[in-house]
Amino acid sequence: MGRRILNDALRTIVNAEKRRFATAELKPISNVLSSFLQIMKYRGYIKDFQVHDPHRVGRITVQLTGRVNDCRAITYRQDVKAQYIENYKTRALPTLGLCCDHNTEWSSGS
Repeated sequence: MGRRILNDALRTIVNAEKRRFATAELKPISNVLSSFLQIMKYRGYIKDFQVHDPHRVGRITVQLTGRVNDCRAITYRQDVKAQYIENYKTRALPTLGLCCDHNTEWSSGS
């Protein structure tokens, strides 16, 4: 069974924020993780991140801002037909104010 790299990284960020650390070190890394961190940086949840040695196991150093209260990855995978996506979102997502688009970016429902 594979590791949950994104979920482990998000839990590391949340724990570092709770302890009021200025930085967090994430390892191992993946392309999905670096893409997710770019979205977090764009939306202002983290200051910056640096990828160290990306061709091996690698690590990412994240500079924190103190804005992350809680962040988790939904790891439940299921094949869903396009016509049932709305039903799946209302059943599987934790709140009504949280939604996703087809680019896997999470946003508040506004």
